[in-house]
Amino acid sequence: MDITPEQVKQLRDQTGISVMECKKALEASEGDMDKALAFLRERAAASVGKKADRELGAGAIASYVHNTAQSGALVLLACETDFVSKNEEFVAMVRDIAMHATAMRPASVEELLTQPFIKDGEKTVADLISAATQKFGERVEVTQLSVFSVR
Repeated sequence: MDITPEQVKQLRDQTGISVMECKKALEASEGDMDKALAFLRERAAASVGKKADRELGAGAIASYVHNTAQSGALVLLACETDFVSKNEEFVAMVRDIAMHATAMRPASVEELLTQPFIKDGEKTVADLISAATQKFGERVEVTQLSVFSVR
């Protein structure tokens, strides 16, 4: 089956993963978008395992305070280099995780990682982190979390 540039673009827009990885996923799944997404998730998990021993030397901190000013969170999302930590998508992701933590109030980083992500209930926060590791080519990890609430 021939993979069209439109299919590759659609998968890339959906995942943010490189064109070549998207093309490989589509070829392996014979053009089936759902199977290609599953293929990329498997590759992300393998990628995380390979990078597990790398040193985290950079990162970004984000805060989120609910509009009622009754709850909020601080999150440190660590990565290997300043190059990734200053990437707009990385900064947006740490802010989304802080928003998620404010809403869901996890007691620990471990609990946070197991929760369905508030913006996409089909993914956990750990899935989001795995996808970021694959996308940025670096180890990415939530290393600190603080959730605050008046009640």
